[in-house]
Amino acid sequence: MHCFPWPARLGQYALVALAVGGLAGCVSPVTLNHAVMAYDEVTTDLLSRQLLLNIARARHHHPIHFTGVSNIAATFNFQVNAGVTPALTGNNGGLLMPLFGGSAAENPTISIVPIEGEEFTRRLLTPIQENKLTMLLRQGTDIDLVLRLITSEFRMYRQGEVVAFSNRPSDRGYATFRRLVLHLSSIQDRNALYVEPLQFRQSFEYPADQVTPEALAALQKEFAVDYDASKQLYRLSKPVTGRIVITNYDPNLLSNDERIRLNEAAETSASDELTVDIRADYPGGEYPIHGKFRLRSFHNILNFLGRGIAEEQEYDVPKDPRTPEVAENPVSAMGVLESERAPSGADLAVKYQGHYYAVRPDTGYPWNREAFRLLSQLFQMTVTELPQLGVPSITIAK
Repeated sequence: MHCFPWPARLGQYALVALAVGGLAGCVSPVTLNHAVMAYDEVTTDLLSRQLLLNIARARHHHPIHFTGVSNIAATFNFQVNAGVTPALTGNNGGLLMPLFGGSAAENPTISIVPIEGEEFTRRLLTPIQENKLTMLLRQGTDIDLVLRLITSEFRMYRQGEVVAFSNRPSDRGYATFRRLVLHLSSIQDRNALYVEPLQFRQSFEYPADQVTPEALAALQKEFAVDYDASKQLYRLSKPVTGRIVITNYDPNLLSNDERIRLNEAAETSASDELTVDIRADYPGGEYPIHGKFRLRSFHNILNFLGRGIAEEQEYDVPKDPRTPEVAENPVSAMGVLESERAPSGADLAVKYQGHYYAVRPDTGYPWNREAFRLLSQLFQMTVTELPQLGVPSITIAK
């Protein structure tokens, strides 16, 4: 009988150990990667379904409610088995063959909490602020899609009186509202639309005999200070970021005084109002627009979409004759299907009150998908950090 010397067998054992270690190192990252991606996909799917479900609730005038996954704690157990066995060589060899295997087990614990409380309710009911609109538009989102979804009305002065055009199909001003936002979209298509905060310099003058050395030192930390010896006074100035204004011209081309006056007019608006100043002699100036958009809360957005399913459906509105041709002018801000059977072709659907609800499939430009994505982003801006402790929750252990 032939036997390998001990050093040779030691080398074989070392090879087995390396193979087993490599197996464990290979299994764990793959398993962890798969688990993280699977949880991410499920969480996103749950949010999408909850948004659809709450649109269905709003359609039936039922209270809306959200639930979130506050915590996922997963334990991964990796087990490796290893050994050796004689090779099938009869009595003519002493080869040893390694035997090794591995397994991975996952034990997740998921905590589910209702998204509620005063802070969340306040955010849900508070109108969207103008700075959030700017964030969305800087991502390249169509302005008519954004405004049709999150704007409740447009207000302007006509012969000294305030005239409002509501973004509700039941309102007689609805068609005018649609034409306004469609015209803004045509300006955006020409890359001539500006939705930016006004930048200007604010200046003050103080008599030199009223400024002590200590006060002067303090002012120089915040202001640029110039001394006018001929008039015996100090001129203080600093850059200021003002309100956001929708224009068809670059506001920086205006004089500093003009920007100050424009900002003063915008300052009369609430934080949920957005000033529009579309002037003649610039792209889109064939249809001048001067007024303010009033923004909705997220709660009102859901109600608007819910009513649009059956109770208050939107309808086709042709463009204003002064507006050039535009690529997209869909009937609905976001089309939602309601059917007795599960709709075909929809990415996802939820069932509520005996009916199925889904985002209407698009033909051509993905308008409805973009609107639903925008709705998800707005919800993420609304929801606060989910509580970890101190609220009723459901914990699911697999």
